[in-house]
Amino acid sequence: MFEKVLIANRGEIALRILRACSEMGIATVAVHSTADEDAMHVRLADESVCIGPPPAAESYLNIPAVISAATITGADAIHPGVGFLAENARFAELTAEHGCVFIGPSPEHIRLMGDKIAAKKTAKELGLPPVPGGDGPVKDEADAKRQARAIGYPVLIKASAGGGGRGMKAAHGENELGAALALAQREAHGAFGDATVYLERFLEHPRHIEVQILGDGHGHVVHFGERDCTPQRRHQKVVEEAPSPALNAAEREHLGRISVEAMAKLGYRSLGTLEFLYQNGEFFFIEMNTRLQVEHPVSEMITGVDLVREQIRLAAGAPLGYAQSDIAFSGHAIECRINAEHPRNFTPAPGKITEYHTPGGMGVRVESGLYSGCRVPPYYDSLIAKLVVHGRTRNEALMRLRRALGEYVIGGIDTTLPLHRDIVAAPAFIDGAIDIHWLERFVAGGG
Repeated sequence: MFEKVLIANRGEIALRILRACSEMGIATVAVHSTADEDAMHVRLADESVCIGPPPAAESYLNIPAVISAATITGADAIHPGVGFLAENARFAELTAEHGCVFIGPSPEHIRLMGDKIAAKKTAKELGLPPVPGGDGPVKDEADAKRQARAIGYPVLIKASAGGGGRGMKAAHGENELGAALALAQREAHGAFGDATVYLERFLEHPRHIEVQILGDGHGHVVHFGERDCTPQRRHQKVVEEAPSPALNAAEREHLGRISVEAMAKLGYRSLGTLEFLYQNGEFFFIEMNTRLQVEHPVSEMITGVDLVREQIRLAAGAPLGYAQSDIAFSGHAIECRINAEHPRNFTPAPGKITEYHTPGGMGVRVESGLYSGCRVPPYYDSLIAKLVVHGRTRNEALMRLRRALGEYVIGGIDTTLPLHRDIVAAPAFIDGAIDIHWLERFVAGGG
């Protein structure tokens, strides 16, 4: 097992990884920008290293600084967390070249699944059903029109190099395609340094469902059930739950089976998440995230498995050690992502936390690095906390979540807590009768 792990991230996910390491008897190194010198994970780590000024490009994305911090502290592994360098294949290669273990999949699999066009092609070869789409990257507007006519409108233009809704635009007819294409290419280039885009059929009313898998790199793969991430705003997940209220037992078994079989064929090692759109009883593969996911706690709550611990174990060379039949599913879990944003117009709201009180009680879990008196900096993602609840049934989980949201106090800044209170009281959400466009209609007052 590792003796010391450097955590190349910040916020709640850095604290989550630190806790897993501590429970495994592993020493931790926190890296941080000058803006995060008083962050909770920095205070709790065994060692800390400042790696640069506030801008992420000069600190958390500064590969030489991160690897230098690992070298000078004697860390034998680096955990990239989520975001930042977590899906950077070159960072994974450089980590190994400098004598550290990258806690994640192989650089080859990161690179393969990071290219969305290559990932779709590979997924189809592995038996995963893709969203119907074009025959390759879009060369120009004429090529986009040709592909769109073959697919049929509406179509979705997507960035090959990224995700999270950046470089993604819909066109409902040929008259919209040119402008949407140009905008998607500009966004893709700005976000990922790569303007390559491709086309898919735009599904009108899908749900977003994903499968959490874990593989040992030798063909042994298990899954931890599906997560339903349908409530989204601008393609960003807002609420996640497990299991999905939309699937029946046969659909659930089918989705888990094809996901495990595909990853076993690929020889995948570490945690990974296969993401699908689901509409009219059909699943369509859209992408794979080759890292720990923000929403991993809901899978942990229904299985009792510490996924971060398992990820670290496998990276250290331990065998998987169990089969699919050993994973027991129990109850229902829901997670709310709480952001430092205005709950209606979603403008960023950094600042000082003047009051902080977390909810508690049976089946309630809070993942956050906040404390009274800390400052939320303006330089990074606005996610500041995750509230996760578990109940024996979905109804029990909903009632528990409603109660927990009522107890949660974050003072001094705007947060999306009021939005989450509205969501869990909405009849459509309670009934599970939503699609990925529902939340934006709901926020706009359309129910």
